[in-house]
Amino acid sequence: MSARWISSAVLAAALVLAAATSYAQEVPRTADGKPDFSGIYTAPSTVNATGPRGNLIFNADKMAPVKPGAESLLYQPRTGDARVDEPRAACLPSGFPSGMLYILPIQIVQNSKYIVITPELQRASRIIPLDGRPHREGIEPSYYGDSVGKWDGDTLVIDTVNFKRWILDDYHYTDPTKSRWHSDALHVTERLQREGNKLHYRITIDDPKIFERPFSQDFDLTLRPDWEQIGLLEYVCEENNRCAGGNCRPTQ
Repeated sequence: MSARWISSAVLAAALVLAAATSYAQEVPRTADGKPDFSGIYTAPSTVNATGPRGNLIFNADKMAPVKPGAESLLYQPRTGDARVDEPRAACLPSGFPSGMLYILPIQIVQNSKYIVITPELQRASRIIPLDGRPHREGIEPSYYGDSVGKWDGDTLVIDTVNFKRWILDDYHYTDPTKSRWHSDALHVTERLQREGNKLHYRITIDDPKIFERPFSQDFDLTLRPDWEQIGLLEYVCEENNRCAGGNCRPTQ
């Protein structure tokens, strides 16, 4: 084994160690040493050329094929009734994953036992235990499902089941004749990893009544410390609505 090869191997190992050390230093951590996701973030975004808003719906190219005969479950024809076509406009829950992928910010509050994720839209909080407990049994399906979390190194993994059938995403913005819904068999896995002021967010959709296989899509959220003083605004169905009909926070 040549001295040059040994030197190169030592240098490569040193670079890996330096990168890991730098990552550990730039990510703030809670008292128990886990990455701290707390803060207010911009809405999730990814490159998606198929929608007029450009980046807030699932990329159709990354979605799994729909099972034969399942189109009627996935696509909800628009009826003219907001409670069906756009329940959020009728003050019904935005649900999940729709609420997480909406155009408005989210806030995360975290301690060693729980992480709480609150979207600005209708302010319904997901309170997620981090102690590795299993899903609850014998509870009714809900709009946001039953979520439990665990750590995989520095990545937070959130597993959610037991959904009431509801909106999958914002597909209706691209096709005014249809909405896109999930079934009551939906199973969602989220993976969150922080890098500086970026929160990398991967969501995996497994809906065996509709799709032939699970599929994933990656989004990025940006931490906005300058929004902390403003906080999440009241929106749509709450009193003192300051958001509807116009911009309600600086974009820069």
